[in-house]
Amino acid sequence: MMENVILKAAKKDKFVAEDFYSSTNYRTEICHDGRWIQVQNQRMDAMIVVQDGLAECKKLRDIKKGDLVVCGEEGVRTLNDSMKAKSEFEFMNNGVSSERRNELLIKKLAEDLGGRDKNVTVIVGPVVVHTGGDIYLRELIRKGYINSLLSGNAVAVHDIEKSYFGTSLGVCAKSGRVTEHGYKNHMRAINRIMGYGSIEEAVNGDGLKSGIMYECVKHNVPFVLAGSLRDDGPLPDTVTDMIEAQTMYNEQLKDADIAIVLGSMLHGIASGNMLPARTEMYCVDINPAVVTKLSDRGSSQAVGIVTDVGLFLNLLSRELESVEMAGGGFRAKENASKELESSAIA
Repeated sequence: MMENVILKAAKKDKFVAEDFYSSTNYRTEICHDGRWIQVQNQRMDAMIVVQDGLAECKKLRDIKKGDLVVCGEEGVRTLNDSMKAKSEFEFMNNGVSSERRNELLIKKLAEDLGGRDKNVTVIVGPVVVHTGGDIYLRELIRKGYINSLLSGNAVAVHDIEKSYFGTSLGVCAKSGRVTEHGYKNHMRAINRIMGYGSIEEAVNGDGLKSGIMYECVKHNVPFVLAGSLRDDGPLPDTVTDMIEAQTMYNEQLKDADIAIVLGSMLHGIASGNMLPARTEMYCVDINPAVVTKLSDRGSSQAVGIVTDVGLFLNLLSRELESVEMAGGGFRAKENASKELESSAIA
């Protein structure tokens, strides 16, 4: 005989009974009124609320007084991707793929991106700009492979700095040398965007003519810049309210089929916490500890690729070209030839 879940009403906003059930990122079902119901908006570290015969995950901060919250373990079951029941959610359960597997993993990713209509979110750290990977990311955006971009203030700042001044943190993108007075270029970049009012207004006003952010605006790829304590500026587009930033991240991630983390431990782990285990996830970083930490925080589906982010994007771009030549892949949103490395600086 099936046991129904135990439901307890929240006594006030943002406060539930001590024995609340804490959700995982695995697909979850609850038994309610003698039948199994699949939980919607699956994610980890949330409560399960039942209303009008439906069940969904809600963050503690979104709980309202009177919400019926699942408590205890009775009537709850989680299932892994193979649909076999799991007894419990586990941390520290995934290894990091070895270096020799990188090319095969990148090839598989390219086939997934090019062979099927996938919704792809990239979570980007500033190292993408510093390593020259921005050239290839811009190309992926132009060709329609990227559906949304999540990052912090720094990515946009250094991307715009590179567009305006040919430097990233004052280092020349062509020579790799520190430029005279280059230390202030990122502040000059912020100042210019402030003059326009936003990144979009700078692009539309012909005041920003290249870069990752430029391509996002031109090709209607939504982006979210989440602020932090150390931000310079920040840019007018940067969301400084953390709750609002989390909500905006979640809005873009909820439809993602594939999430690719590029050199961003903080935003990568945050995004992993918002994703169900069924969402494919790739974490690319030169530091194996970053790749391991994402899996250790519960995102067991994450595939780790320990390599330079710029090299990864270069190889992915090449593999996608092969897929396109074989007849797969998205068509470019507009006719544009591949950007040569020499034209990376506007």
